This record gives sequence, structure tokens and C-alpha cells, in this order.
Amino acid sequence: MDSMKGQGGIQMLLTAEQEAQQIISSAKNLKNTRLKQAKEEAEKDVATYRSHLEAEYQKRIAETGGASGANVQRLEEETDMKIQNLKGSASTVSEDITGMLIKYVTTVKV
Repeated sequence: MDSMKGQGGIQMLLTAEQEAQQIISSAKNLKNTRLKQAKEEAEKDVATYRSHLEAEYQKRIAETGGASGANVQRLEEETDMKIQNLKGSASTVSEDITGMLIKYVTTVKV
């Protein structure tokens, strides 16, 4: 009878071990499921935040895009005017500078 009692005790231990393994397996599966859900939620939040930032960026580009075109045009006009002024100044003093250069080149100092 003691051997039957020992067999029953061993059988109870094996059953308890199997139940414990099932509980652990179930807990691991739940943990993995929750981790996947958390990852999906995080990816969704990141995508939402990224799209929000992209929308703000595009809005700012649109707002400053028109002004940027006007600024470029204004700067080109100012640059053209300055170039014309410099050309005019250069043409008025070019004869004087040419004469001065010829004088210094042809003059011999003793």
C-alpha cells in the first residue's frame, strides 16, 4: 500500500508540474500578446505624431513659400539695380583709371 501511496504522490507532483507549466505558458502567451499590442499602439502613436509634424511642416512651407518667392524676386531686382549702378560708376571712372594707369606705366622715375 505504501507503494501505491508513493505512486499517487508522484502522480500528483507530475500533475502539479504540468499545471504549473500550463500556467507559465499561458502567462508567457499573454505577455507576448500584450507586448505586441503595446508595440502596435506605439507604432500607431509614432505614425500619428509623424503625420502631425509633417502637416505642420507643410503648412509652414506653404505660409512662407509665397513670401519666399516674393523675397527672391525682390532680391533679384535689388541685385540687378546694384549691378547697373556699379556698371554706371565703372563706366564714368574707367577713362580716368585708364589714363592714370597709362601715366604710371609710361612715366620713368630717375
